[in-house]
Amino acid sequence: MNDHFYLPFEKKGRFAYHPGFIEELTEYEKYQLSFHPERPKYLDYLALFNDVEACCTSDELGALLIQSHRAKFPWKGEEYPVMLIGQQTGPSSDYRQLRESLQDRENVRLWNHGMPTAASYERALKAIQLANQEQRLIVIFVDTPGADPTEESEARGIAWRIGNTIQALAEATVPTLAIIMNRACSGGAIALTGCDVTLALEYSTYLVITPEACSSILFHTRQRANEAAEASQITSRHGLRHKIVDELILEPKGPAHRYPQETIQAAKQALGKWIPRLTTISKDELFTRRVERWRQVGQWDTISEADVRAIQHPVSRLPVPQNGYVKRHRGCEKNGRRFYDPVSYETLRKNQFVCPDCGRRIVRPSAWDYLDFILDPDSFKEHQETRHLADRDILHFPGYLKKLKETRERTGLITAMLTGGGTIQGHQVTICVTDFGFLGGSFCMTTGEKIWRAAEITIKQRLPMIIQAAGGGARMHEGCSSMVSIPKAHVALTQVEQAGLPVITLITDPTLGGVAIGIGSRGIRLFEETAGNIGFSGKRVIEQYTGKKTSPDFQTTAWLKKHGHVDHVVSLLNLQSEIARFIS
Repeated sequence: MNDHFYLPFEKKGRFAYHPGFIEELTEYEKYQLSFHPERPKYLDYLALFNDVEACCTSDELGALLIQSHRAKFPWKGEEYPVMLIGQQTGPSSDYRQLRESLQDRENVRLWNHGMPTAASYERALKAIQLANQEQRLIVIFVDTPGADPTEESEARGIAWRIGNTIQALAEATVPTLAIIMNRACSGGAIALTGCDVTLALEYSTYLVITPEACSSILFHTRQRANEAAEASQITSRHGLRHKIVDELILEPKGPAHRYPQETIQAAKQALGKWIPRLTTISKDELFTRRVERWRQVGQWDTISEADVRAIQHPVSRLPVPQNGYVKRHRGCEKNGRRFYDPVSYETLRKNQFVCPDCGRRIVRPSAWDYLDFILDPDSFKEHQETRHLADRDILHFPGYLKKLKETRERTGLITAMLTGGGTIQGHQVTICVTDFGFLGGSFCMTTGEKIWRAAEITIKQRLPMIIQAAGGGARMHEGCSSMVSIPKAHVALTQVEQAGLPVITLITDPTLGGVAIGIGSRGIRLFEETAGNIGFSGKRVIEQYTGKKTSPDFQTTAWLKKHGHVDHVVSLLNLQSEIARFIS
């Protein structure tokens, strides 16, 4: 049995473990390096701390994937009380032990391919709450391929558990610090990186989507993963340049899997710099500093009023009746019987645009449609503070500018979100609406900034804040910068709630990934009665991963209610009166 694991490029005769050779690796090879199985894992870093004691333990599947410990950090004669929270992707960083351990099927099940479950984030949340009670600075070690994409995790509400964790970090009454050790991928990572300080090891990666999945979407093949990795700018050095990482921890002699002790000691030096500094921040000053930190996150363009007027105009996606009927939608069938005849528009409308024959909802209303459903007629007035914001191509991502141009023309929108003021049965409100037709409503830097500015207006004018959530995740075209805007939105909404103002979130079809764990997890949540595709991982992703079909009503409002995740159910046609009940 081999004592070590070797990546393909390590087997090349001329390869050496020093910066010059590593710099010559392809972006995909750097990605592989970041999750080499022998890189130190969370439990290896416990050697840096004194009086280590496990806490918030659980026997549930996934509790091993995020572990938590009370401890003290010794530095220059002082001991600082800390709460350690760490993502542990496997039983060991020793390759021999790892191989032996994973020959046991039960061990394989328990470690779940390194993917945290809902129970994992429940443990993290308890640890954050305990740290607040005991006034322990929170230190988080991040290392994940992504959260668990199974129906079981969806049934446990993994989207809401991740959202709860991000919110808890936004509202923590103690300082928070994250270290990206290895690979920090997707919502599984952003759950624990929305901290006051984020550090990253030199050869780690921070990414919104795996290169293989990105390649599949971008090039319709997984074979161009290196090009996708290059386009996404996923290394920690890119993160530092885009200001989503505060500082790099150099791996001084070479990559951590070859020089683990040197890397662990480098992490100790970084903690020794930041922990004493963070502990000097008073409790009263902490949240103010946090607000200033997240205010600066993100990049966007500002366009002229003339450009806005040339593009922006209402676009509806509701069917247009002719003589009271609409054309039969494509693929309408039930029990092998196909339907071709036109459908009564009034029947469709009363049925919330669910086909009475096949039972499928046939439209996803636009942002403009939701404004009409929610607000009093002609009462919407867009915020001047958000009206001129436009998405910026910070990565020079292939085809992104072309997609933006085409999408703006099709949707009549500058970005995926509109914010403004309006009235609901005479009550003045702030409203934010999202259009799934705009690149899948994906959460991006302008969305985060628009929510931030809308929250500031809400607080200044003392209004209820209404958010209509829709979207399929964080926007891959902006790389990890889009994902980092999710904690920014949480901090913004926390400010609204701390000002004593209600946040009411309407969950529509679809609300997945970054949208679900962000704005979709906040406030008083109203679930649209006929909505589907609500959760963390999409149905197709789950079925591909598990090789099994999901339940027939999977991720619908009815399915979520059955599993205890629905606060309130509302009809599409009664949105105004239902929301009015909560704000009057």
